[in-house]
Amino acid sequence: MAQIPNLDNSPLNLTALREQSQKDLLNIVKSIRGKKCLVIDPKLAGTLSLILQTSVLKEYGAELRILSADPLQTECPKVVYLVRSQPNYMKFVANQIKSDEPKGLQREYFLYFVPRRIVACEKILEEEKVHQKLTIGEYPLYLVPLDEDVLSFELDYSLQECLIEGDTSSVWHVAKAIHKLEFAFGVIPNIRAKGVASSKAAELLNNMQLEDPVNMDNMGMPEIDTLILLDREVDMVTPMCSQLTYEGLLDEMLEIHNGTVEVDSSIMGAQQDGKKVKVPLNSSDKLYKEIRDLNLHVVVQVVRQKATSIQQDYAEVKSTNTQSVSELKDFVKRLHSLPEIARHVNLAQHLQSFAAKPSFHARVEIEQIILEVENYEMCFEYIEDIIQKQEPIETVLRLLVLFSLTNAGLPKKNFDYLRREILHSYGFEHMSLLYNLEKAGLVKRQESRSNWVGISRALQLIVDIKDPEKPDDISYIFSGYAPLSIRLVQHAVRSGWRSIEELLKLLPGPHLDLKRGASSISSSSEVLPGSVGQQSTDRVGHRSLVLVVFIGGVTSAEIAALRFLSAQEGMGYDFLVATTKVITGNTLLRPIIASSKEGMI
Repeated sequence: MAQIPNLDNSPLNLTALREQSQKDLLNIVKSIRGKKCLVIDPKLAGTLSLILQTSVLKEYGAELRILSADPLQTECPKVVYLVRSQPNYMKFVANQIKSDEPKGLQREYFLYFVPRRIVACEKILEEEKVHQKLTIGEYPLYLVPLDEDVLSFELDYSLQECLIEGDTSSVWHVAKAIHKLEFAFGVIPNIRAKGVASSKAAELLNNMQLEDPVNMDNMGMPEIDTLILLDREVDMVTPMCSQLTYEGLLDEMLEIHNGTVEVDSSIMGAQQDGKKVKVPLNSSDKLYKEIRDLNLHVVVQVVRQKATSIQQDYAEVKSTNTQSVSELKDFVKRLHSLPEIARHVNLAQHLQSFAAKPSFHARVEIEQIILEVENYEMCFEYIEDIIQKQEPIETVLRLLVLFSLTNAGLPKKNFDYLRREILHSYGFEHMSLLYNLEKAGLVKRQESRSNWVGISRALQLIVDIKDPEKPDDISYIFSGYAPLSIRLVQHAVRSGWRSIEELLKLLPGPHLDLKRGASSISSSSEVLPGSVGQQSTDRVGHRSLVLVVFIGGVTSAEIAALRFLSAQEGMGYDFLVATTKVITGNTLLRPIIASSKEGMI
């Protein structure tokens, strides 16, 4: 099955967006005649696999290499670097060019920044004395479709940059990407934003429209009715919780990269132990599309039922000769789904081996107790216990952050004690990590009363699940907890921010409503004329399209919640998600942990 996702059922023409990205890349490759070596940075190589098959690049005389610190091994007379605008990659490029000099190699060097050239990067090239040897250009890849309803800005470090380093360049990138969407699909008339970065992105988007306006004369009605921008910082609780949907668990336990998971071949039923296989996961797989957002125990039932049904059909075909040709054709058609069923039987079985462990159940249970702000002592002792057992640092930090956020911090005595315990168990090199978590407001000393209980009650975040197999609310996603971020989206599409204005003030950052074409941005929360609520009922037979943008990352569970909402009877909206990155609690914290260690060196 192809790794490149099928986008035919997307609520927007994302195929055209992807084709433009393909065309831009092939134009770069074609413009450099003859044999050339295309050197791609490691992360970008994965991203490009979602856009086109690498065999297409080879057809245009391109030899492919992954950028590293090692000298470049190629006999090509032309070297084309395709790299994201990150300073560390400039060092690699400079070192490779300089290592060619003693060998007397006469090569032409080209460098294409993705998505745009940055002064800080060019300055490094000048300092390394290689800038003059390079022909420099840009490959404007701002957005990549991960699936038919999910787009990625591919900004892995945006949360860490905004929260800890004070670098807001990713916010400009997000605004630019949305503005590029507007050139294809029309100016989005309604914008609602919550959080510092999101409000800034809304302002930048408005300025971009003033400076470089989209001409709406020949475009008709805009295809996206409303843009909702949310900072991850507004809801850091949700990613700290263990995801319980099939896709969420796959990401938590195996980590999905560029729409695939890499697993040992033995897990997939092959005999070659130790060999890794990549398993594609996107809507092109019809069974995956059906089960991805269900809880794991329901997934197991569904795949078992499908496998049993085919077995019964096979037994019937084998034992009788009474089937008509059309019945046999139908049976053969069903047999084509066997590889998909086998794939998900194997994956679900593997996930069950983790999810069935008492330690997993204990962790999910303690998360629920923390979310309900019950039994402080039990939660504190649980965290103390896993620190002393030296469980993975990400596991400890996720619970500690969740505990701190729901309690508005920890009393000084408890805060200091847990910090000491972490340093003793995991090493004093984690001192700057704890400082950075405090700086980001994720783990802090308690200075005021917690408002979490008030927010939770007002937004109905804790819900009793009546029937887990037939859910009627998004809280099924976390077995009784409705993601705060998605509750905010529900209010934003129903009536704007007005109905929850006072609640929004309790959450980090400003909020705003913007009606495009207005002379200024209003931070009030009144329902605007032509808002989503009105549009979804005013236009007969039209489903409004809402673009929900997460700056700082979104979990698979939150995407599942939006799909669930869209599928509800009477819901007049389709949701398209765009995110800086699809995250888990672990992948959210990992860059903060890594950069804190680098800071100590």
